[in-house]
Amino acid sequence: MSAAVDANQAAAPWVIVCGGFHRDGGMDRANAELARYLAETGHPVHLASYRVDAEFAAPPGVQVYLARRPAGSFFLARRRLARLGRAVAMRVTATDPNARVVVNGGNCGWADINWVHFVHGAWRETPRAAPLWFRIKDRFGRARDAARERRILPRARLLIANSERTRRDLIELAGAAPERVRTVYLGCDPDWRPATPAARSAARAALQLPTDGPIVAFVGAFSHDQRKGFDTLWAAWRELTRDPGWDATLVVAGGGRALGRWRETIARSGLGARVRILGFTRRIVELLDAADLLVSPVRYESYGLNVQEALCRGVPAIVSRAAGVAERYPAELDDLLLPDANDAHDLAARIQRWRRERAAVARRVAPLAARLQSYTWRETAAAFVAAAAANAPRAALGAESAIGFDEMAAR
Repeated sequence: MSAAVDANQAAAPWVIVCGGFHRDGGMDRANAELARYLAETGHPVHLASYRVDAEFAAPPGVQVYLARRPAGSFFLARRRLARLGRAVAMRVTATDPNARVVVNGGNCGWADINWVHFVHGAWRETPRAAPLWFRIKDRFGRARDAARERRILPRARLLIANSERTRRDLIELAGAAPERVRTVYLGCDPDWRPATPAARSAARAALQLPTDGPIVAFVGAFSHDQRKGFDTLWAAWRELTRDPGWDATLVVAGGGRALGRWRETIARSGLGARVRILGFTRRIVELLDAADLLVSPVRYESYGLNVQEALCRGVPAIVSRAAGVAERYPAELDDLLLPDANDAHDLAARIQRWRRERAAVARRVAPLAARLQSYTWRETAAAFVAAAAANAPRAALGAESAIGFDEMAAR
């Protein structure tokens, strides 16, 4: 790349199209941190979204464009965001041919950089226990989204995957050319460290959790598709509590349409004394400070930021081997990787083993925690920008990079 192109790219504006720029979700947080980094390094930044929190909208050079959500529905608003993103991208690239445009999966048809945090073609299950309306909607929606991926993703100049698992899915299931796909792992907050004993006690008091006995945490949304695997954890928990000596408390954080059903199931079980349901909460830091173990038996997870956040705060995490974050685990932590997300008995055995060897497991996890702590969100954003620079367009992308999202969605 010539020095002139380097200089142009160094000052080039960026457009990022994402549902949100905030701290409440993994994809949204990742895009928000990219926007922050770009603004801090002198790039004009244009954010097309439903929601942009003040801390990410405030830096100089950031412009925000909001798409309204009719009746608060993301489903009804998705075309609005796609159209808004394309309109902003066309205006900015017409003004500066070196501008870069970042979209996420199928949220906007634009063929520059696509940051993929979920591959719809990789998640194919529809549980029979789900309501009939959900099963019908889910099958239709997954087929539509997978078809859109196969049309949009192979046309991207550069695809950024959040794990090697995601990279393989993009190549094998979405038809992406291998040379166009790069893996950039997600980072963490630079000040995240294991909780001190004082912070641990304060967190348990604030969340009204038992001061004695281990705390096992689950963090994930409760959807009827059961992708996060809470049903497996619940079956394992019932098995564990048959032991009169079992002294751990399960703390559940997450919202979603299926949460009410799970509240009723747990209430009827008679195990309420050993389960605390927080619902949707922004107090994840406090929960991790209070916790001794995180369990994430996901059936599909392109990465698993909740697992990484737990590890960064010194909390061991049992996670499905199929999750993207599992590839960060060294061989000596293989006992924390669940081979089958449907095997509740195996999960119970792994939790029991952790309980017996709790202190030793914490020591074995410490090197991984230190390695993850050293890779911050700023490093993620810098790696992303470096990958983009290596795939910079030789000429203006312009309107020819706009993909007919609405037309494709109607096929």
